[in-house]
Amino acid sequence: MKLVIEVIDAHDLMPKDGEGSSSPYVEVDFDNQLSRTKTIPKNLNPIWNQKLFFDYDITRNHHYQCIEISVYNERRPSPGRNFLGRVRISCSNIVKKGDEVYQRFQLDNKSFLSFVKGEIGLKIYLSPESETNSQSTSPQPPIPHTSPPKLPILEPTNRINTQTALLSPKSPDIHNSTTLTEPHSKQTEFNSCSKVPSQEPIEETTEIKSETTRQVHKHQFVQQPGIKLTMQRQIKLQGRQSHEEDDFEVKEANLQLGKQWPSMGAYGGRGWMSGERTANTLDLVEQMFYLYVRVVKAKDLPPSSITASCDPYVEVKLGNYKGQTRHFEKKLNPEWNQVFAFSKERIQSSILEVFVKDKEMVGRDDHLGRVIFDLNEIPTRVPPDSPLAPQWYRLEDRRGEGKVRGEIMVAVWMGTQADEAFTDAWHADAAFVYGEGVLNIRSKVYMSPKLWYLRVNVIEAQDIIPNDKTRLPDVFVKVQVGNQVLKTAICPSRTANPMWNEDLVFVSAEPFDEHLVLSVEDQVHPLKDDVLGRITLPLTVFEKRLDHRPVNSRWFNLQKLGFEPDRRPEMKFSSRIHLRVCLEGGYHVLDESTMYISDQRPTAKQLWKPPVGVLEVGILGAQGLLPMKMKDGRGSTDAYCVAKYGQKWVRTRTILDNFSPKWNEQYTWEVYDPCTVITLGVFDNCHLGNQKVGGSSAARDSRIGKVRIRLSTLEAHRTYTHSYPLLVLHPSGLKKMGELQLAVRFTTLSLSHMIHIYGHPLLPKMHYLQPFTVNQVENLRYQAMNIVSARLARAEPPLRKEVVEYMLDADSHMWSMRRSKANFFRIMSLLSGMMSVNRWFGDVCHWKNPITSVLVHILFLILIWYPELILPTLFLYAFFIGLWNYRFRPRHPPHMDTKLSWAEAVHPDELDEEFDTFPTSRPHDVVRMRYDRLRSVAGRIQTVVGDVATQGERFQALLSWRDPRATSLFIVFCLCAAVVLYVTPIRVVILVGGLYVLRHPRFRSKLPSVPSNFFKRLTARTDSML
Repeated sequence: MKLVIEVIDAHDLMPKDGEGSSSPYVEVDFDNQLSRTKTIPKNLNPIWNQKLFFDYDITRNHHYQCIEISVYNERRPSPGRNFLGRVRISCSNIVKKGDEVYQRFQLDNKSFLSFVKGEIGLKIYLSPESETNSQSTSPQPPIPHTSPPKLPILEPTNRINTQTALLSPKSPDIHNSTTLTEPHSKQTEFNSCSKVPSQEPIEETTEIKSETTRQVHKHQFVQQPGIKLTMQRQIKLQGRQSHEEDDFEVKEANLQLGKQWPSMGAYGGRGWMSGERTANTLDLVEQMFYLYVRVVKAKDLPPSSITASCDPYVEVKLGNYKGQTRHFEKKLNPEWNQVFAFSKERIQSSILEVFVKDKEMVGRDDHLGRVIFDLNEIPTRVPPDSPLAPQWYRLEDRRGEGKVRGEIMVAVWMGTQADEAFTDAWHADAAFVYGEGVLNIRSKVYMSPKLWYLRVNVIEAQDIIPNDKTRLPDVFVKVQVGNQVLKTAICPSRTANPMWNEDLVFVSAEPFDEHLVLSVEDQVHPLKDDVLGRITLPLTVFEKRLDHRPVNSRWFNLQKLGFEPDRRPEMKFSSRIHLRVCLEGGYHVLDESTMYISDQRPTAKQLWKPPVGVLEVGILGAQGLLPMKMKDGRGSTDAYCVAKYGQKWVRTRTILDNFSPKWNEQYTWEVYDPCTVITLGVFDNCHLGNQKVGGSSAARDSRIGKVRIRLSTLEAHRTYTHSYPLLVLHPSGLKKMGELQLAVRFTTLSLSHMIHIYGHPLLPKMHYLQPFTVNQVENLRYQAMNIVSARLARAEPPLRKEVVEYMLDADSHMWSMRRSKANFFRIMSLLSGMMSVNRWFGDVCHWKNPITSVLVHILFLILIWYPELILPTLFLYAFFIGLWNYRFRPRHPPHMDTKLSWAEAVHPDELDEEFDTFPTSRPHDVVRMRYDRLRSVAGRIQTVVGDVATQGERFQALLSWRDPRATSLFIVFCLCAAVVLYVTPIRVVILVGGLYVLRHPRFRSKLPSVPSNFFKRLTARTDSML
């Protein structure tokens, strides 16, 4: 392909020749290729009408590249040029030939001190290379009095040393009637580029007066006689291999969001808007246009002459795409109410055909009639307009021989992905998916079940009768809710009236389908438990509480195992148990890690605060995804994206067999706390209803990558458009699976409310009034994740268990040597600041920099004389540090840091250990090796902990008389210090102590100080350890 930039004209340029005019020409820079137009002498409104051609590799991603178009004044007769302005145009806005339009761009300046004005008119489009060869090579008449030397044309197999060429005083002359091009291959381009030291700026001066089209690559510029073009810029010369290296950084994406409806489209009739109406429904995504066909019903269809009935269905045909409704048996007035969607980019025909057919068991299906629509006459629906009303159409013969019996109700319109019919429509790009796969590729919004904590306080039991009357029972209580089973401790006293007063906490979800099953059991021996009584209660009978006030306790009669009350109505005696059971509405049920929490509201809606903002996320697409499975002998990826924030989950539709899918779906969440995280994951769909593609029903959707964005790092009312790398840690190492393009905007509703939130506790108050233990939190989170994944797996389409577990970080609590190292170095990075301050203070004390030491002495004396300035000085210092760091604030939301995660230099065996199952499935020798390694690491930790304990015990030994002489000396010193401090002003004491610490090295000894020697001689309890 060729990129064609047609330079038409310019208007109102800045005069630069000193005579009130300019001699302008245009220079275009694209992908290290330079090309220029002819010079128009003495004209502030020049007209060029000249086409410039550039090589455009469609296999590469040019989405983030820009075309730089500069206008210069050519100085005559003195060589050189003056800057008149420039324009930068994103490559994402390039159209194909036939869709180009004339556009005017305002010229911009290079810096604040440069003054430019005027506009330039351009046409930019892509054209097939075959159409541009004849134009690009056509010679132009030479100008006799201007024949500058030209650059040498590189041969395809040559590798030149550009550094040598820069020093070469000679170069061949080429006639100016030849266009400067480079016909060598991509490999040659890389070879020539790789020879140039990219860190050196290249300066060239040239005078070009030819009126032919000039195109050269930047790395071909060499110093030649007579060439005087001044050009000072850093040219980054790198090969194509650098583009293929994995980039783990977040990149800003230049995207066209909230695109306007075009005034004239491909179908140019009344269907397109004549004005400029902006579709504000989806302003964070790119508009995608679809042709929608809604087939509602048919009536009065002709019956078959053989069966006297009809099995009708509808076939919608647009070019090579065909979609079918389901068929009805023996029905002359069927109702389908089905929608078909055809992407505007894939429309291959100017007519739409809707066929009504009769399903035949044997042979070809019969045609009952058809309806034809001209795409030029199809109306356009712009949200939020009401849905287009369907109309009745008479069927006509498929050969066009007139009308036939029967009518069909159809609605046809042009819309976008904002249309209500988009989600449930049949899409032409998923034509080969059938069965359950049709449901599995649709976009859906899910809501997590409402979770409650169920607190069961087992107080006591009465009249417990053991099965063995010769012994007193060892009684405990076992409670089961669904799949969750908890037990109390065995009552310490053997009695028929045991007491426990223990809390057992479970997770339950609305609607409360499970029952609470409680049994009192006797532990006969460790392998046998006898059930002494049981009771089953529905969860709906328990009280819901919103605060810490206790609920009323109740006594419940236990049913004897095997006891049938209808046969023994005269029996009045039974064992009973005392319980206090309630559903906790004041807690937030944690189903995700508190590090990445997305919702902090309590369960009870009565305790919710009003939202503080709105989060809008546009899931635009992905770039450069890797193949996840094999299909028809080649790699394939059927990607969809899942986002989770609060109780709301969203799932985009699946884009089939595409490594750069475009979803362009926008979703909105209410924000109740800005210190929360939204999680987005990309997955490969393995449930397409096709055994060859999706595999068996037991197949799992493969994870491609995950992105987390913390809302507190976002500026309010700003739209962030970035590409986030999808990083996944595999047993073979870290791998970049592609990039996810997102547009995120956080809108605050009230600034005062937002500031007030920062003073509130992170979780509801019940977490602090009656907190759970660490083990309880982990167990309850695990149960909550199981309930959420089970509920979402029952939706249509299901959000499968592996997807939910990956989004909720189900394995974050598992042991990992890599994460342990990362956490250790995080601690060391925090302590490094304190260590650097300590080193700086040591340098001050040792007078390494006398000026600094003198200034510290002066500051110390000022603070001693005016102690009321100490705190204001500290806070003012922190204020100025914050202002200074504002310059270095992050420009985009933080993402996964591979260095912080210790993922780049991890050992393969440590990765294999991290991906091992629990319990382990590795061979015994591997487990033994890892156990020995863990013992060595734990031994070093044990030594550090022991040293810390030793220092603490030495402090205790000061007054514990473990060393009588040391304690005697210390208490005598304390008495003397008390007397001295009583009679001496505190300022004098601090002054003398500070000057002693800051004394000059001449007055210092290289040996340790007396207090340090005394402290190290104190005894610890290490000699008492075995």
